[in-house]
Amino acid sequence: MTVLKFTLGVAAALAFAMPCCAADVFVIANKGLGIAGADIRDVFVGDKQVDGGTKIVPIDNTAAQKDFLEKVIKVDASKYASIWAKKGFRDGLNPPAVKSGDAEVIATVKSTPGAIGYVGNKPPEDVKLIQKY
Repeated sequence: MTVLKFTLGVAAALAFAMPCCAADVFVIANKGLGIAGADIRDVFVGDKQVDGGTKIVPIDNTAAQKDFLEKVIKVDASKYASIWAKKGFRDGLNPPAVKSGDAEVIATVKSTPGAIGYVGNKPPEDVKLIQKY
């Protein structure tokens, strides 16, 4: 049921998203996480779930998701939802939590050990910048 809610949430968010030109995407993490740029795709498609004994907590950002999926994951929103639907049924995994914008993602990443997310604006220095796209 969680996967269905996620799929519907992504579809609703994209339906109301304002069209925008491709913008920068900054992938950020909690300071204690040791994720490298090469791991980002694996984290957001559920293939990498632990880093050095720390459970990874991926966070999606509704405001920057379209650019993130195009530039980083290299899929569209429907394919991304499909990936997570399969992961949910096959492996029992929950999709990333969805936040509404940069401020909410940054606050969650700061306060959650193992959190990794992405924002559309340059992040503050109190989070770890993994990669800019």
